[in-house]
Amino acid sequence: MSATLEPTDRRTLDRGDVKTLLLSALGGALEFYDFVIFVYFAKTIGHLFFPPGTSDWLASLQAFGIFAVAYLARPLGGIVMAHFGDRIGRKRMFTLSVFLMAVPTLLIGVLPTYATLGVLAPLLLTLLRVVQGLAIGGEVPGAWVFVAEHVPRRRVGLAVASLSAGLTAGILLGSLLAAWLNANLSEADMLDHGWRIAFILGGVFGFIAVYLRRWLSETPVFARMRERKELTEELPALVVIRDHLPGVLLSMTVTWVLTAAIVVVILMTPTLMQNAFHVAPPRAFTAGSVAAFTLCLGCIGGGLLVDAIGRAWAMLIASVGLALSTYALYFDLKAGGANLFPLYALAGLFAGVAGIVPAVLVASFPPAIRFSGISVSYNVAYAIAGAATPVLVGYLITTAGGLGPAHYVGLVCLAGVAASIYMLVGPRDTASR
Repeated sequence: MSATLEPTDRRTLDRGDVKTLLLSALGGALEFYDFVIFVYFAKTIGHLFFPPGTSDWLASLQAFGIFAVAYLARPLGGIVMAHFGDRIGRKRMFTLSVFLMAVPTLLIGVLPTYATLGVLAPLLLTLLRVVQGLAIGGEVPGAWVFVAEHVPRRRVGLAVASLSAGLTAGILLGSLLAAWLNANLSEADMLDHGWRIAFILGGVFGFIAVYLRRWLSETPVFARMRERKELTEELPALVVIRDHLPGVLLSMTVTWVLTAAIVVVILMTPTLMQNAFHVAPPRAFTAGSVAAFTLCLGCIGGGLLVDAIGRAWAMLIASVGLALSTYALYFDLKAGGANLFPLYALAGLFAGVAGIVPAVLVASFPPAIRFSGISVSYNVAYAIAGAATPVLVGYLITTAGGLGPAHYVGLVCLAGVAASIYMLVGPRDTASR
């Protein structure tokens, strides 16, 4: 849908916009670090929180299962926070989500293991991951809405991409710390206390993010709607499903692509390298850090591409590039990994589709129910795909060989191509500022 431009749509980014983007991205990086650090220590956690003698493969699969549980909790957290975000304001929910992430992260860092608590240990770990899932369910959609409604319309692509780059910087931070700990601590030290360092630091990072968000202001778009009494009086999630189903389906499809890019290519691959291709942990995590860095660059590049050529063409280019680069990476790993670093960097760059997807989501819903629209479609899709992906990929790599993860990503990217074609030939979005 096309809309009449507001006066602010014609202006350029000012110092206030830049401050909002920087503070939002930094806070998002610290919070997303808290959410993803778990996956970098999945192998260690698998051995500590499940019965002794469990094989490496089964321990990692069980840990990935607990990691996936958080995705199932995302829709509930997202829908509840989005409801209040559409009714009482974006900023309050934006701050609450990061607080709800910091507390369980800190608690995981001091949680007793299976040797002390027995079966209660993995149950408590799962509960804390559920709370993290509730928090991230409100954080990511809320963050995209928050920055998109602060900037000129013609810079929305860059704004949401910069936020995505901030979130992925949290992945980079986690990857760098995992690489450093594995390079400087023995395996015994990692099992004893090394993994705890990452979670305790994450709790501290989370409370820093809470403090940073005190300096942000409510979005101009929400303030105008409140002043004009344009806020929805119905249940926002109901309006989304009843009146905006095409936007929901489109948003869920592109979210599936984002899920494959982040969960498989960035988060799981360093661990899969170790278990399936016998890459040494320091090399695997260092390569993962390189990919996480190029992912940040890819997100910004994706946002600039959206503003330059439109969401549909940007999504098409990124989907094709992600599939091809992931296949190249896994073919190389199967052949010995001689070109691991450049090929993983390239795959990370095309995983920058994560900077394109939020622009599609923001444009799919009008302001009055935008937070809820994104939360419903994004979180439900991420819950389904995010929970199933680690298990499916873990299964594929044992049945379809080393190329199993690449086959999964390639299939998902076909859905991304289909979504791009729909945006090119289908009805235009009608969401206004």
